Amino acid sequence: MFHAPHTATLGADLRALRKARGITLAALAGDLGRSVGWLSQVERDLSQPSITDLRHIAARLGIPVSMLFGQAPAPAAESGHVVRKGARRPIGSGAAGLVEELLSPDLTDAFEMVHSTFQPHSRIGETVTRPTQEVAYLVSGKLDLVIAGQRFTIHPGDSFRIRGEPFEWINPYDQPAVAIWVIAPPVY
Repeated sequence: MFHAPHTATLGADLRALRKARGITLAALAGDLGRSVGWLSQVERDLSQPSITDLRHIAARLGIPVSMLFGQAPAPAAESGHVVRKGARRPIGSGAAGLVEELLSPDLTDAFEMVHSTFQPHSRIGETVTRPTQEVAYLVSGKLDLVIAGQRFTIHPGDSFRIRGEPFEWINPYDQPAVAIWVIAPPVY
């Protein structure tokens, strides 16, 4: 079955969701600790929010983060089965030094797969705790993780698991780190 590609922009989606909930631009910006100008630029597609920003926006709007991403167009015979490299759904803007792409064809399974690239000399801006089980495999580079207060250095070929524990990532190294994550249930 062919699904029409998602044509609305992220900004248009955010504006429609915000208005449908009767939330003013100023109120949402205030809840997010951001300026009205920044949120206005996001809604007009002049600025891309970070993954952390998207999580906060989704939480404030009471929606899953996945609602903020359109489905990448695919030929009818491949839809729901194959995700081509050039058709991955990007997640967030990469502003915090993390570029993520959805590898799963959609979010209808009990898990999702994500391709994550952690840029050199970057780190997450806050400790994250989510009600998930996550397993990841480091393809290249090195990555430091703090899971439940314990610090680990992950090397290519290593894998790790996070079970609803607080975690943060740091890439203090000169090379990007690339990981493949499996997350259940889906969070994006």
